[in-house]
Amino acid sequence: MDAVYSAQAKIKQDLGLSKVKVIHNQNYQRHGTKSYVYLLNRFGFQPTKPGPYFHVDKVKQHGLIPEELKAAIGGTVHKERMLVKKLGQKDDDQTGEVTAEDQQNDSMYICQIGVGTPPQKLLVDFDTGSADTWVFSTLQGKSTSEGHNVYDPKKSQSFKKLSGKTWKIQYGDGSTASGECVSDTLALGGLTIKKQTIECASKMSKQFAKSTGDGLLGLAWGKINTVMDSGEADPQATPVENMIKQDDIPKAAELFTSAFYSSRDKDPKSFYTFGFIDQDLVKKSGQDIHWTEIDNSKGFWSFSSESCSINGEKVDLSGNTAIADTGTTLALMSDKVVEKIYDQIPGATYDWLNQGYIFPISVKADDIPEVKVAVGDAEYVIQKEDLAFAITDDKKNWYGGIQSRGMMPFDILGDTFLKSVYAVWDQGNKRFGLVPKIEDTQSLTPPPDSSGSGGGEKERVLSTALVSDDSVAPVLV
Repeated sequence: MDAVYSAQAKIKQDLGLSKVKVIHNQNYQRHGTKSYVYLLNRFGFQPTKPGPYFHVDKVKQHGLIPEELKAAIGGTVHKERMLVKKLGQKDDDQTGEVTAEDQQNDSMYICQIGVGTPPQKLLVDFDTGSADTWVFSTLQGKSTSEGHNVYDPKKSQSFKKLSGKTWKIQYGDGSTASGECVSDTLALGGLTIKKQTIECASKMSKQFAKSTGDGLLGLAWGKINTVMDSGEADPQATPVENMIKQDDIPKAAELFTSAFYSSRDKDPKSFYTFGFIDQDLVKKSGQDIHWTEIDNSKGFWSFSSESCSINGEKVDLSGNTAIADTGTTLALMSDKVVEKIYDQIPGATYDWLNQGYIFPISVKADDIPEVKVAVGDAEYVIQKEDLAFAITDDKKNWYGGIQSRGMMPFDILGDTFLKSVYAVWDQGNKRFGLVPKIEDTQSLTPPPDSSGSGGGEKERVLSTALVSDDSVAPVLV
């Protein structure tokens, strides 16, 4: 690794690369069930555990004359999968639509980028589970952009319209965000990425508009990008893929890294880097980076995860795979694993209303089992404090940070896992590197962003105010 670090040090100095500070979003309100519903909505999987939320196939017909005429002439029938909620626990209880209030619409972490020349500052969610880079823009109405920083293509000297190119994201509840595409310069962490496809929002549902951030920066693989050109799929390269194409980036620097800390921690200075690895954090772990080959055939950061350990007891998961996803707060694993974990926590139970495993807030850190999850052929501890994700509405229990993946064929290792490691996303070499990053003490004190920790509603801070705060800007290291 010495040669790699040397090459990175040179590019870091030559280009003035810096850490990208991760803002712990003070508007974010932890809520276990809402976070789980968001994942049901985003990934579209059917739950295997009972609860209010599930998917149904609804029949839709086109070309029908008004129902009162009691006849239909022609028309096409097709099925559309929709996320719904049951209004009671009985099998024959009615279902209703899933609204913005039923799910988590905000991000725990947001970061500053610059789009255009000169750079227009925006706060976005860095998401390794998505390949779209979309932003709030002047193309949308004020009702959905109020309080947000918006990108104005007309104010950029490097903007170029991409005629015919459009984009659309749609979730299982029917919520959407969509718009047109432009090409412009993207600045992050000291890097200048030219001719990046920027997806400009012109329409969006309430679910998207309610977020604190001003959009999303996709860090998955471009093959799952949603851009269309004249109605045909036309996936665009992600910022990191475009970074790799640039002549000034050597092979050793074709990567990015992430270090997340909990808001419970004493010094929660989370960050990303682009083009270099934080050697000090690697040295602090006392271990060399362990590399695992990535399978990007489905567009995700996917790898083998064929075992886990619970208090030292190995659980065989032959053939199992997982994805690492910074856009997911929880970790989702198989029912087999999840049941074994909560069987070892005193008072833990599965709760229908919360649609997840919960355990009493009286549980101490020493009562929580040590959980290790395999990434490739190495296992990594998930911090005990991150198994206590959010206080339930009755203020009596914790909603667990690991929950059921339902009928999804792979695990999702979100922030619950990623806060326990320093992650190196080596896109150029199609590999994923980790070293452990465990806090010295484990705190089960409710974090500041917990729904049960405060005495009343917190004052909401707008992204327009956050972006003017110098403390969110990148820092030279």
